[in-house]
Amino acid sequence: MTKLMNLPALLVLDVQKGFDDPYWGQRNNPQAEQNISRLLTEWRKRKGTVLYSKHLSLQPQSPLFHENQVGTDFKEGIQPKQGEKVFPKNVNSAFIGTELHSYLKQNSIKSVVITGLSTQHCVSTTTRMSGNYGYQTYLVSDAIAAFEVTDAQGKKHPPETVQELELAMLHKEFATIITTDEILSQLS
Repeated sequence: MTKLMNLPALLVLDVQKGFDDPYWGQRNNPQAEQNISRLLTEWRKRKGTVLYSKHLSLQPQSPLFHENQVGTDFKEGIQPKQGEKVFPKNVNSAFIGTELHSYLKQNSIKSVVITGLSTQHCVSTTTRMSGNYGYQTYLVSDAIAAFEVTDAQGKKHPPETVQELELAMLHKEFATIITTDEILSQLS
C-alpha cells in the first residue's frame, strides 16, 4: 500500500440531496456518507484542507440539480464548515470550469484524497483529471458510491459491478485505491 504523503487535501464531490432521488435507481455502498463523515472529522481535527464540489445544472428544467432545487443542497453531516472552499461546477469534472486546479497549485497541494458521488460520473472524471494533472491521487473505495446503469444494448448493470469496474480502471493509472480504515490507520 502506498503511504500517504503528508496530509493530502480532502475532496468531497457532489454529496448532494439530489442523489437520493429514485431517478438514479439502485445504489451500492450505503456507508459512503458515513465514511466521508469519518474522514471529514479526521481532516478537521488535523486542520487539513477540505474542499467540496457542488453540481449545479445549467438546465432550468433539471428537477434535481438546477441552482434553485433542494437537490443541490449538501446532505446532512457532509455540509462545508466555515473556511472550507466550495467549487460550483456544471459538468462532471470538478476541475473543468472551476478554480480547483489553480487553488491546489497556489496552495502547493500536490496530493488529494477523493470521496463523493457518484462513482461513474463526477468521481471517475475528477479522479482521471487529478491523475492527469500529476497530483498524487487517492480514491477512497468505501467513501464513494455508484448507481446501476443500462448500456447501449439495454442491459442493466448493477451498481456493485459499476463500482468494481470503475475502480479497476482507475487503479494505478489514475489513482491509488484505498479504504477509509486504511487512511485513518495511516494517519494515527
